[in-house]
Amino acid sequence: MVLACAIASAQNITDVLQYSRENLQGTARFQAMGGAFGALGGDLSALNTNPAGSAVFNTNFFTISATHYNRDNDTRYENIVSGTKASTTDINQAGGVFIYKKANDNSYWKKIALAFNYDVVQNFNNSFTASGRSNQGIDTYFSNFAQGVPLGDIRLQDNEYIEEAYLDIGANFGFGDQQAFLGYFGGILDPSEDTNANTSYISNTKYTTVDHHFLEKTSGYNSKFTANIAAQYQDNLYVGASLNFHTIVYEKLTEFTESGYDADSRIKRTIFDNLLHTEGTGFSLNLGLIAKLNNNVRIGGSYQSPTWYRLQDETSQRINSDLADDDISFINFDVVNVFETHTIKTPAKLTGSIAIIFGKDGLLSFDYDYQDMSKAELRPTSDSSFSNVNKTILNELGTVSTFRLGGEYRIDNVSLRGGYTFKQSPYVNGNTIGELTGYSAGVGYSFGPNRIDLSLNRIEQDVDKQLFDTGIITPAKINARNTNITLSYSINL
Repeated sequence: MVLACAIASAQNITDVLQYSRENLQGTARFQAMGGAFGALGGDLSALNTNPAGSAVFNTNFFTISATHYNRDNDTRYENIVSGTKASTTDINQAGGVFIYKKANDNSYWKKIALAFNYDVVQNFNNSFTASGRSNQGIDTYFSNFAQGVPLGDIRLQDNEYIEEAYLDIGANFGFGDQQAFLGYFGGILDPSEDTNANTSYISNTKYTTVDHHFLEKTSGYNSKFTANIAAQYQDNLYVGASLNFHTIVYEKLTEFTESGYDADSRIKRTIFDNLLHTEGTGFSLNLGLIAKLNNNVRIGGSYQSPTWYRLQDETSQRINSDLADDDISFINFDVVNVFETHTIKTPAKLTGSIAIIFGKDGLLSFDYDYQDMSKAELRPTSDSSFSNVNKTILNELGTVSTFRLGGEYRIDNVSLRGGYTFKQSPYVNGNTIGELTGYSAGVGYSFGPNRIDLSLNRIEQDVDKQLFDTGIITPAKINARNTNITLSYSINL
């Protein structure tokens, strides 16, 4: 494996949004009720919404959950529809809360709760394909990077291997020049003049329209470990705080094939594949409270700070065509660009909640989240490419409101649950990523100190996905449907 440090990466607004989202995950009870637990507490995944919720527990409590994830994507690209499915099963939640009650009944502070919980807030396992005939070719991608780059900067030096040059250009000149190098040695582009000072390039492809086949596969997770402390003050107030520690592992493979050029085109087929591997950590904190207005009504409020992610990217590429350099195969997924660590700051979030309790028969709960996505940011801002992305974020993203509604009805030892989720698009135009809607249902059964819960959660969202950041700009329109089945087992001690 050959390594190099690149001075600028290809991060964009999509990457920022990817780590800003936290999907409806957690325990089966939490998911079945749409995650509407901000004024309820009493569930370990509710700590993600309101950290005061752990003080609602009366005894030590432990829960572990497993989820079967099903993803179903229908993709329309250039009026052709393709479908893909993906499924995985994993342990997505585990945690416990320890309750310390005050022996003195006259104390204002009735109890203290210490809780620790692990949640997978995002499961990245997914795939989609896009196939169709387009009037935009991959040559425009390479040309947009190459124009203005001196030919001398992307030529091989004496006794230099092609893979060494690829890494060296990325390290010293950046991602854009590296793509120009691939276009040149991949046979897609030729210089207008064969001089080192040349900065103009022409395409070796000839077409009116071309056939595209694109495959994207992603895997990994964004997990969150929460350390929480909360307390009950007198009989009607709960307060709490949490520290959240994220772990990111993400991998994205894209495979692109272009064919169907004109009969007299010198190139008949082009292959261009990319592999991205990202690892990192994140940190945030939560503050919250829950108040009982009377025996039937509770209200809650919470604040989640911005989340600061420190991430490192590794990228690999491979390209081939009928006119590619003989040694082009030496640039492959064993040749890795290691980028400098960068930071993504996701915006703070405010949550307001209300719940109505119907004695022992059931409850209704509602949460409202507010988050201003235009305040997301890539750092260091001194990086010119990051600065440009931040300007795009400021112009294209807006405020996001999320509504969650959940209910539970109890019949002896059986609990029946349902939930609804609605989340606005983070884009001002409302189209690039559409509104998210989700429906959920579940059942729980208590036996002795134990409880088993089952939930079915389905969310749907439309997404416009560009195959590449530049050049081929017609988006693939994806209708994404995620269906999760979660089973939880809880012990009440």
